[in-house]
Amino acid sequence: MYLYQPVLLLHSWTRWLVLLFGLIAIFRAFVGWQGRKPYVGADNGMGAAFVGSMHLQLLLGIILYFISPVGIKAFETAGSAVMKDPTSRFFAVEHLVGMLLAVIAAQVGRTLSKKAADPVLKHKKAFTWFLIALILVLIMIPWGIWNPARPVFHL
Repeated sequence: MYLYQPVLLLHSWTRWLVLLFGLIAIFRAFVGWQGRKPYVGADNGMGAAFVGSMHLQLLLGIILYFISPVGIKAFETAGSAVMKDPTSRFFAVEHLVGMLLAVIAAQVGRTLSKKAADPVLKHKKAFTWFLIALILVLIMIPWGIWNPARPVFHL
């Protein structure tokens, strides 16, 4: 349990990097797509920062899954108790699956944008997939609106 608080703190704070990098990457991709601009190193770099921060979050989240009280409870019970409790179900299943899909969408966007030959198509693919990823992230962050509330900043 010694690692739980530091990992939770890192996971909580790095979400802001994900959101910041995601917004910038989406903005750059949209402007590049609509303005028919070349795909420059900064576009590639911001896409890499977004996807990299998503991968870091995934790693921290998987570690939390195995060391957090909710994750341990999910492993100890047969599953039905976790599924009956909305908070436990959210963190043990819904948050995990939703964020995994977001990471996959971000990675697909990065891969497809790098492989596209046309710069405008690079921007369009990055915009589309990064937007899907960011929407999933925003839905799955525990804001307390449609899922359990958690502090905006863990200290």
